[in-house]
Amino acid sequence: MARRSGVRGKLFAGLSFAMVLSTYTMYFAYTSPGKVSEYWFMAMAVQERMKTQGKQALTQVMGSSISGHTRTTEGDSVSGLEHEQDFLVWPQHSTSLPSDLCSERPPTMKGPMSVNTSVVGLAEVERHVLGTAADDFAPGGHWRPGDCTPRWRVAIVIPFRNRHEHLPILLRHLIPMLQRQRLQFGLYVVEQTGDEPFNRAMLFNVGFLEALKDHPWDCMIFHDVDHIPESDWNYYGCNDMPRHYAVKLDKYSYMLPYEEFFGGVSGLTVEQIRQTNGFANGFWGWGGEDDDMWNRVHNAGYSMSRPPGDIGRYRSIRHHHHGEVQFLGRFALLRESKERQLIDGLNNLQYSPLVVRRPLYTNITVKLSRDSAPL
Repeated sequence: MARRSGVRGKLFAGLSFAMVLSTYTMYFAYTSPGKVSEYWFMAMAVQERMKTQGKQALTQVMGSSISGHTRTTEGDSVSGLEHEQDFLVWPQHSTSLPSDLCSERPPTMKGPMSVNTSVVGLAEVERHVLGTAADDFAPGGHWRPGDCTPRWRVAIVIPFRNRHEHLPILLRHLIPMLQRQRLQFGLYVVEQTGDEPFNRAMLFNVGFLEALKDHPWDCMIFHDVDHIPESDWNYYGCNDMPRHYAVKLDKYSYMLPYEEFFGGVSGLTVEQIRQTNGFANGFWGWGGEDDDMWNRVHNAGYSMSRPPGDIGRYRSIRHHHHGEVQFLGRFALLRESKERQLIDGLNNLQYSPLVVRRPLYTNITVKLSRDSAPL
């Protein structure tokens, strides 16, 4: 009898410990969802990395030999603008004619890029990116190649709030990459003001509508400010859209979190965006809007593409969402994706923007509220 009581006591103690542990785990997942995802995918990556370690090492060595340089790791990043070769904005040996259609793989593209995530000022980036080619930029950061006729006209839409240290880092990498890809492009930073939680999806909708007031763009790339591409072979042209570009992110140990993942950097043609009715406006806070857009893309009858191999690698700039809250109602909205697609998106958006043309981008400031997208 005493033995049974001892067993029951141990069982009760074990169950109590499991309940306490699960409670703390749920609390940690709620308060720090990004860290939970990061640790989870790091653990998942260990076995895969061990299996492919030899192959990856060989690929990196061959890639370094071909490109003539090695990728800079975050620990090796240097302050300032020491790596000025990353700011090459115009080829010195171009053989095409201005009347020729730009290639989708021009010789100016070099493949793997060095990534420097050290803090840098916007004025320094403007000075190095513009250099002696300031006349090639139109107000608001619009650029087109002069040695060939651009194949695609691409608008880059960047949602923004309180990331002033991140934007120059992105621009110092992204602008030279787009120039090497010989794309005609314009950069739009859509900045949210006011006290409401961050609404990334609504900012994308605002950027889409405002960009089309400037130019008849062929497609748009929706680009998080903290995602730095690691290869200019990740072509930002308008072919193969809808397209998810950020396939392998370092904070997820360069693994795709799940098959329906559409976050970080994605692109659609202007017509596809109209057919999907843009992004859902109801996602106030962090998370869910990309999954909803995945649903909208498939509801409209489109299939999504991704860059192969390591071409879709990105480095993320470390941050902690700067106090942005997680959107707890995202699962309820995701269950209603198909029904809401017809009534919530581009067709119910109301806003008053303040547009300022800066040397490298167009800044669109907008104050969002729950009344900005009435249903």
